[in-house]
Amino acid sequence: MATERQIAANRRNARNSTGPRSSAGRKRASRNSYRHGLTARTASSTERARRVERLARKIARDVADLLTLESARAAAQAELDLAQIRQVKVALIGRMLAFGEFEAPQLFKSVGQIKQFLNAFDRGGMSIPEPVDAAATMPSVEPERLAEAVRRALPELLKFDRYECRAAIRRDRSLCEINDRILRNYNLK
Repeated sequence: MATERQIAANRRNARNSTGPRSSAGRKRASRNSYRHGLTARTASSTERARRVERLARKIARDVADLLTLESARAAAQAELDLAQIRQVKVALIGRMLAFGEFEAPQLFKSVGQIKQFLNAFDRGGMSIPEPVDAAATMPSVEPERLAEAVRRALPELLKFDRYECRAAIRRDRSLCEINDRILRNYNLK
């Protein structure tokens, strides 16, 4: 059981970790799940529903039990989620290979740089700058180039780990349910 000091310390710490406080911060945090679309459920996608059903039938094989088929559907949904997450990861690495960063090179990095340029341009002392090309710092030899792209993409790729782990756990749990049900039906467990 927690002591009074521990409870007081927990309450103090909880006050410091309540999420964003400003309206701008709350608005930005509320859009986090829309960043890559992995948490969105597309219930109206008939093609995805067909793919889930086809894969579920392959997983369940000739088992006629409705509970087994439902677990197979859950496993199939999770497997397709895993495939989607992996596609997003590959696309991020491909983008890094192409540009050296996630966004295409930009002429200016901030509004302040734009203002400085316009002021200097009005005085006649400045020409249009060349965009910073992050791809120029990428190695030219293919194995090293890919390794550098993955290294640069790693912080962003790690953010997808949570989604990938959850989908893998859902798939594995469903497959274990199917396995247990089959073993019980054959009195092997």
